[in-house]
Parts: sequence; C-alpha cells; structure tokens
Amino acid sequence: MDSRLIVALDFPCAAPALALADRLHGLCRWFKVGLELYLAEGNSIVHELRNRGFSVFLDLKFHDIPNTVAGAVRSAAAAGAELLTVHAAGGPAMLAAAAEAADALPDPPRILAVTVLTSMDQLQLSAIGIDHSPEQQVLRLADTAAEAGISGFVASPEEVSALRQRFPEATLVIPGIRPAGADAGDQKRIATPSAALAAGASYLVIGRPITQASDPAAAAQSILEEMQHATVSS
Repeated sequence: MDSRLIVALDFPCAAPALALADRLHGLCRWFKVGLELYLAEGNSIVHELRNRGFSVFLDLKFHDIPNTVAGAVRSAAAAGAELLTVHAAGGPAMLAAAAEAADALPDPPRILAVTVLTSMDQLQLSAIGIDHSPEQQVLRLADTAAEAGISGFVASPEEVSALRQRFPEATLVIPGIRPAGADAGDQKRIATPSAALAAGASYLVIGRPITQASDPAAAAQSILEEMQHATVSS
C-alpha cells in the first residue's frame, strides 16, 4: 500500500463507491469524496469509509464568508474528514477563518487551499478576468493561503515544482494525474504519476483511470508500481 495515492470516488451514490473501495482494500488507504457523492449521501459516506478503515479526503472546496466556512470546517472534521479543501480565491479572511477553526479542534483535519482547477488553462483564466499565467496565479493564491496559516495546496502537476521550491514543507495534493496513454478527459494541465512525484507531489488524486478501468484493482496496482519506481528513481 502506498499512502500517497488518493482514489477519487466520483460516483452518484454510495453503493458503487463503497464497492470500489472494498475492491481496493489492501491497495489504497485514501479515498476522495467530492460534491457529487457527498450531495447524494452526506456525512454517511464519510462514516462508512472510516468504518471500513479508510482515510477520507473531503473535497468540497468551501468558498463562502469566513464565519460560514469556519462552521463548515468544524462540521467536516466532526464527520471524520482528514483532508479538507477550501478555495484559495475566498480571500485572506476566509482562509484564516478556516485555519483557525481547524487549529482549535482536538483532532483537526489538514486544510488544503485549492488554487487553480486543473480544468482551467490560460484561456479559461482570461475569461474570468485573470491575466496571470496559471502558474503565476497558483503561486499568488498559495502565498495568500500560506500567510493565512494554511500549509497545504491543491494545484495541477504543472505547478508542483514551483510550489515545492517556494514551500519546501507544504502538503501538495495533485489531481490531473493520468498514466501514459490514458484519456485526459476534461483536464487541461496533467502529468503521469512518476512525473508528478518527481516534481515534488505529496499525494496524487486519481479517478477515472482506476474507477472506469475494467479491472480497477489491476489499474491501481499498475499505478502504485509506477509510483514506487518514481520513489526509487528520485
């Protein structure tokens, strides 16, 4: 088992998500619960995964006024999430409120600031009025989050190296991972597992290459072997 792999349970309900998690038992420790699954099942899916011995990355990307986000952090922690996302674009006050809410808890989740979505490229950023390159915007938002007390970031593989250089001790959770030859889907800024780890990723988030494979366990095993090779080579 390589604890750096997080499998994204992007399913519409609990049954297929839990079935997949059970198939990957012994291979994967971490599972991501995002908006689709969480809105269908609520905290019960977090509880079920925890009861099975798994760790949960709750990826809800909180983005609201500071008081609301602070309360959401406390609720997510009570549900059992160990990793939790907030949008870095929420601003310094919101980010600080999230960090302070987590720090006040006896067993706090690790807060991750989402910088620029992996589905966005320069054209998408320009459309919402951001003239910086994706990397410049990622670093700008990461700086804001770090100043607010957050030391974990979500970004694309293309920004891992720059983030690692600027924040040597940060937790970098990286989606947009595609094994060689896999379909990129709706992701714009992607990399292979070995490339992302070599650049400094802490965790890799991988969904469809595993969840939509004919044999998810074999697909996960192949990715884990590539990750292990990257560790040996680095």
